Amino acid sequence: MQAAIAAFLMALMLATADAASVSVVGLFPSRAVVSINGGAPKTMRIGEMTEEGVKLIAVQSDSAIFDLDGKLRTIRIGEYVGSRQPSAQEAVILKVAQGGHFYADATVNGGMMRFMVDTGATTIAISVRDAKRLGVNYLNAPVGSVQTANGSRSAWKVKLDTVSIGSITINNVDATVLDGGLATPLLGMSFLSRTTMQQQGDTLIMTKRF
Repeated sequence: MQAAIAAFLMALMLATADAASVSVVGLFPSRAVVSINGGAPKTMRIGEMTEEGVKLIAVQSDSAIFDLDGKLRTIRIGEYVGSRQPSAQEAVILKVAQGGHFYADATVNGGMMRFMVDTGATTIAISVRDAKRLGVNYLNAPVGSVQTANGSRSAWKVKLDTVSIGSITINNVDATVLDGGLATPLLGMSFLSRTTMQQQGDTLIMTKRF
C-alpha cells in the first residue's frame, strides 16, 4: 500500500506543467468556490473563464465540471487537480475508519484532539468542554445559536491560534464552540480549505495549500 501511495504522489507531481492547478473549496447552485494555482479561494459562475484558462462548465451536488486546456475534468469538493503538488514528505495520510469517515489526530493551541473530517462543516467545531481544556476564551467571543439534532444550542465564534495535523500547521483558524450537541470535534472547511485533498480508495492524502 505504501508503494501504491508513493506512486500516486509521484504521478501527481509529474502532471503537465502547463496546466492550471485547481481545487474545489465549495459548491453552490450555479457557482463553485475554487483555488487556482494555490491562490486564495474565489467564486466562479457557470460559463465563466479565468485568466488562467479555467472555465466552469457545470456544478453538481458534490463536484464541478471544468474545461482545463480543452479537456473536461470533474473535480469533487475538496479535491485537487493539477501540477503544483507538494512533495510526498509534506503530505498527511489518513486511513478511513469504520463507518467510512476519516479521523485526524491534531494539536490545537498546544493540546491534543481527535477530529472527524467533515467537508460539510463551515468551520472547525468543538465542544465547550474541549474549549475549556484548550484554554479557548470563548465567553468573550460573539455568540449566536445553531440547530443540532438535540435542538438549539449556543455557539461562539472564535479563532484558534494553531491547528497542527502531522506536517501541516495552520494559524488563526476560525472555529465554533458549541454548548452541547457535539459528540465528536469536526475538522471543517476553515482548516480544510487551506489544504488540498485527494482520496485514493480508503486513503485520504492531505497537503497544505497556503
